[in-house]
Amino acid sequence: MNTTFFLIIRVVFGLFLLFFGFDHFFSYIPFPAMAPEANAYFANLSATGAMQLVGIVEIVSALAFIFNKYGALMAVILMSVSINAVLFHVALDPAKIYGALLLLILNVAMLYFYRNKYKQLLKA
Repeated sequence: MNTTFFLIIRVVFGLFLLFFGFDHFFSYIPFPAMAPEANAYFANLSATGAMQLVGIVEIVSALAFIFNKYGALMAVILMSVSINAVLFHVALDPAKIYGALLLLILNVAMLYFYRNKYKQLLKA
């Protein structure tokens, strides 16, 4: 494993997550209009506080990746956010799926880089 490459990907992913995680609280990214179904779904998630929870998971994951502490654990926890983001866009807003796909690809890369940490967990 190339540690310099891993360091770069880890920090870039952390900054990506930090940027989007804080947006759940401060709404500084202007998002273009979505389909009515997507708006309704997203509004319901926001009203229940689920999107703030996603923001917290993204921020904590970002800090874990940037400081390389508990990154393997956060990569597993963040996978649920990544898969849900992709499924949301596949089902309700396919035109804007690129950010969700980038999130998923970087998350899978983190799982791959931390794969040695999961050996005991996956042992039969």
